[in-house]
Amino acid sequence: MTVAEICVNVAANSIDKNFTYRIPERFNFLTAGWRVIVPFGAQRVVGFIMNVSEFDDATKFEFKLKEILYVIDEEAWFTPEMLKAARWMAEFYLCPLSQTMGLFMSGRRVKKIPARFEKIYKLARPFEEKNFKNKPAQLRFLKLLSEHGEIKADKKNFAVAKILIAAGYVSAEQQRILRDSYSEIKSVPRRFELTAEQVAAIETVEKFLTARKFQGFLLYGVTGSGKTQVYIELAKITLRLGRRVIILVPEISLTSQAVMNFKAHFEGVAVIHSRLTIGERSDTFHRIRSGKVGIIIGARSALFTPIDDVGLIVVDEEQDSSYKQDKNAPRYHARTVAEEFAKFHGAAIVFGSATPSLENFYRAQCGELILLRMPRRVLDNPLPEVECVDMRGELRAGNRSVLSRALFVLLNKTLAANHQAILLLNRRGWSTVVMCRACGFVYGCPDCGLPMTYHVDGKLHCHHCEVEVEPPKICPACGSRHIKFLGTGTEKLEKALKLSLPRAKVLRMDRDSTGGKFGHKKILDAFANHEFDILFGTQMVAKGHDISGVTAVGVLSADAALSFSNFRAEETCFTLITQAAGRAGRADLPGKVIVQAYNVDAAAIRFGCEQDYEKFYANELPQREEAFFPPFCNLVKLIVMNADAGKAKDFAKEIRIAFRTEVAKNSSERQEIFGPIAAAIANLRGVYRFVLLIKSEDLSSVRNFLRAHKLHRRDDVIIDIDPMTTD
Repeated sequence: MTVAEICVNVAANSIDKNFTYRIPERFNFLTAGWRVIVPFGAQRVVGFIMNVSEFDDATKFEFKLKEILYVIDEEAWFTPEMLKAARWMAEFYLCPLSQTMGLFMSGRRVKKIPARFEKIYKLARPFEEKNFKNKPAQLRFLKLLSEHGEIKADKKNFAVAKILIAAGYVSAEQQRILRDSYSEIKSVPRRFELTAEQVAAIETVEKFLTARKFQGFLLYGVTGSGKTQVYIELAKITLRLGRRVIILVPEISLTSQAVMNFKAHFEGVAVIHSRLTIGERSDTFHRIRSGKVGIIIGARSALFTPIDDVGLIVVDEEQDSSYKQDKNAPRYHARTVAEEFAKFHGAAIVFGSATPSLENFYRAQCGELILLRMPRRVLDNPLPEVECVDMRGELRAGNRSVLSRALFVLLNKTLAANHQAILLLNRRGWSTVVMCRACGFVYGCPDCGLPMTYHVDGKLHCHHCEVEVEPPKICPACGSRHIKFLGTGTEKLEKALKLSLPRAKVLRMDRDSTGGKFGHKKILDAFANHEFDILFGTQMVAKGHDISGVTAVGVLSADAALSFSNFRAEETCFTLITQAAGRAGRADLPGKVIVQAYNVDAAAIRFGCEQDYEKFYANELPQREEAFFPPFCNLVKLIVMNADAGKAKDFAKEIRIAFRTEVAKNSSERQEIFGPIAAAIANLRGVYRFVLLIKSEDLSSVRNFLRAHKLHRRDDVIIDIDPMTTD
């Protein structure tokens, strides 16, 4: 009897084991990796075959085994590497295996995806022109086939093709249409000499690529130092070795630029991100499986493709928080997962950034990653000049505009010179807070309680829950009609720019203006073509863009990130300033940056304006060590939930006591637990939430504790390993 160990695709934390099913004789071809339909209770569900075994004696099983009902695909969907990776993720992030397996389906959650096909004609055998002297239409058709190899069937060629098929000269075949939204993107490679630092970085990584040996690298290069070209040269080496490449970018907004850069040098580039249709994703996976793709580019989901023999993984802008999946389980960090995948494949992984995460720079300092430095811009262009403006002084001088006087002057000079500017304001909407002036009540989201943002469409929006409601006319707390709309978002900035700079052509780029698959690309293409003078928006305007006409950058409310109670606040603030400043002066023209802040003495502001990462690192690291935060510990955040606030808090206290008794007191490593405290979203749709924060030098002991208490199997506890925030 042949049996299969199957992971059932059922969304329940309580199901954390696989089930055994009998494989019928008609399905004797099944092996690990196939998707099937199996009975599960009263349902029929999708199952993933994890292992296949032979048994002589059916009585070894306590119950009569149910059998597999249907096979979904024409081939095994999961490769051995995918199965191994899914198991590792489930173990590391303490989540059901079905959740991590689901990541690798990427658009194949339905039973079948309708594949599109087209009929094509091909030559079936050689022909002689003399045999078609009186048949000019047939001869023309045969010559076209001879020249092009194949021709799509259509109404115009149907009749002549039918005759030639009957005569044995032409064959008709069904060919799958592989949808690719990026097929029309073309680019021409730019020619320039590599810098000495680029050559040194390439040669260092090449040794490990050639040896097919895992190694991690941190490519630390200032903005404009040519990190992308290093990635391209390493990809060339990897493909020559017969292996494949994954290029990760943090956001969809950077995908098109990366695709253009790589398509200038390579054929066989595939793109994966969340805005592809299910059909496009399925076709892309088909191209990957069939070996037509050597390079995959995309956001974090690009890791979960059926690619084999990976030789190089690049994590560009590795410091970016977008690599963390924190809204839904599994709550993985793509940076961590990518490194583990590289180990599975014996691949090199290159983390690239002008502002590396403190964790990775610390690892590089300790020798865990090989540090590759590129301290100069290509062609030795200087970094832009940065001026910091104290907005308190602007208020004292009577300037209540969102634009400081210095920034207003800079923008006018930039426009007069026919150059371009980028403005960063990391807040969407019109007003960021709606408050009652009488009692101070702040209007919050009815689902999560977070402050709602007023938009130009006249509605209040929750950027967390995507809830949309009408703004209040009277205060729900005190009945006052004195409702005030406070704060400035990108929509209000747009109006301010149009009023103060009426001749400027301005273009907004934020989540509200970039709908659709190519929303980001359309905006960036229009700006790069100088159809607009000023590009402004949220943090997506500050990342990775290389636009030669930009000589001016303004960072508005630069210290806003410092208001969050998060140990990463200083790092986030510094990174945003440095990355935004790096968009200016990337070509032959010098750049100028204005940073506007109220807390100009903050270390993140000062070092950000100096564009000095290592000074910031030297200042921040001792504070992290003293407070026992990463990179000196691992963080695990537990969110305990219950419709009864008292029960949620009491259960959280029980967990805290158990952890201190069983782990902290008995471990030779430092282990701490804090809380419970109300979560940032303290009440979500009527469910109260309390946070416990664990700081540990030994993550395995924390996992063992959570497993022993079966917390990973509970639906009222969220486990977030390596969280980006602590509340």
